[in-house]
Amino acid sequence: MEEETIQSTPASEESQTFSTRKKSGCVSRFIKVTLVIFAVWWFNNCTLKITKAEIKSNKVNNEIKIAVLSDQHASDKPFSISNKRIIDKIKKINPDVVCVLGDMHSSNADDSEKQISMNLMTDIISEGYKLYFVLGEHDDRRNIYVSEMEQNGINVLDQESETIKIKDTEVTFYGISNAYFSPTFDLSNEFELNKDTYNILLAHIPMYQDYQSFGADLTLCGDTHGGVIQVPFFGPAYYNGKVLPEIFGNKENVYDKGLFGYRSGYMFITSGIGNYPIPARFNNRPEIGEIIITPE
Repeated sequence: MEEETIQSTPASEESQTFSTRKKSGCVSRFIKVTLVIFAVWWFNNCTLKITKAEIKSNKVNNEIKIAVLSDQHASDKPFSISNKRIIDKIKKINPDVVCVLGDMHSSNADDSEKQISMNLMTDIISEGYKLYFVLGEHDDRRNIYVSEMEQNGINVLDQESETIKIKDTEVTFYGISNAYFSPTFDLSNEFELNKDTYNILLAHIPMYQDYQSFGADLTLCGDTHGGVIQVPFFGPAYYNGKVLPEIFGNKENVYDKGLFGYRSGYMFITSGIGNYPIPARFNNRPEIGEIIITPE
């Protein structure tokens, strides 16, 4: 009769093998989750899209296309959106005018970071596009810096206006260097609207009631960074001192990003390009606005 020998692994060895496999599985899952989180973060903070808005007006005789840039907060840090990528998007839009709405560098920017934003605007002009710029609260407001921009061909609208012809339509651009204004602020004290042209106001910070009272056909703003975090179906996570304002506040008073109507026209707010103070965007990618105005 043959004898069968059965060898058994000691319990301690089986336990060690199981423990090793368990640790390996945990490490693998951790790596996968980390990669997914990184991919989501990278997509939301480091990729650039074009956001299109279309407007009709009986004051224009032909299509007008405007590219809207704001809040670059220029940086040489890794994962920043390069000037080349921005210019490639502008070329894709091929606008009649580029409007830059301020905070193109941060208040604590060094000279090299300021130069990045300066180079972006001068490179856009070198590509043959007309460009208007208004200052935000972060931009260097010293006369010497503004003069340097103007010497480089950047048209700074500092409480100024300019009328140009785009094909068969006259358009007047008004620019204000807006940081924060007093309760008695009134744009009518700065400008008188030209009733014979299509009027576009450039202002960094959205102040809906003031701009509605002024009555430009279109107002272009930045500053909000689109609320930074957009909760799906619930709007911005935080806006103007309130958490989930579209749920717990008055949705009609939330001006975070996009196109908003008012009595005489529209206000468009871009979520901007950069990440300040930290890259924490979600469901709200960096963008360049493309505004298309067509005859009604």
